[in-house]
Order: sequence, then C-alpha cells, then structure tokens
Amino acid sequence: MTTTLYTSDHEWLAIDGDVATVGITDYAQSQLGDVVFVELPKVGRSLKKAEAAAVVESVKAASDVYAPISGEVVETNDALAAEPALVNSDAQTKAWFFKMKIADKSELGGLMDEAAYKAHTA
Repeated sequence: MTTTLYTSDHEWLAIDGDVATVGITDYAQSQLGDVVFVELPKVGRSLKKAEAAAVVESVKAASDVYAPISGEVVETNDALAAEPALVNSDAQTKAWFFKMKIADKSELGGLMDEAAYKAHTA
C-alpha cells in the first residue's frame, strides 16, 4: 500500500516500502504557471532533508524542489525532462520528479497527510 504525504513547501511523497516517489503538488504547479523546464537530480546522489534536489522553471519563475527527507536518488523521471508541461497536466501522478531510497523513516513524522495539506493551502 502506498502512503502519500506532503511538505509545507508543496512537495508530495508517495511512500512504498523504503522508496519514496517525489513530485510537486497540483497547488504548486498552479502557482508556477506554465512549466517550461525541469532539472532533475542525478541517480546515486545522496540528499539531505530540505536540500535543493531539482529545479522547476515556469514562464513566471524558477523554483527549487527540495528533498522532503534524506535518502539516495534511485531513479529520475526522464519523461519530465523531455516534456516539462506534464507538471501542469498531471502533477500528482505522471509528473513525479525522482524516487529515493528512504534513509531514516523517522523523518516522515514531520510531514502532513492530505487533510493537513489541504488545510495548509486553504
């Protein structure tokens, strides 16, 4: 079973065992506007919680995507590099940015569930 959690910086994580798939929320993409470029982290990179991991650039601004937890990047979404507009059309499924092996599950405790995130963005 997959559990989805959210950060106050508008990243989502879908947790499946010891791997987390990370992307930005639909709310975040709506604030950014039309996404024109995505820079993904390299596979094998170790990330610390809150470290800038990826960049998403829209016609309005460039924003960092932060690692919501610590871990190692095990896969990136090549489709996103080829078609950045996926972030606008399907932010919370097809437009994931990277997958990471979770280093410390206790870090998940500080994240929000969907109800808390909805309240955060209301």
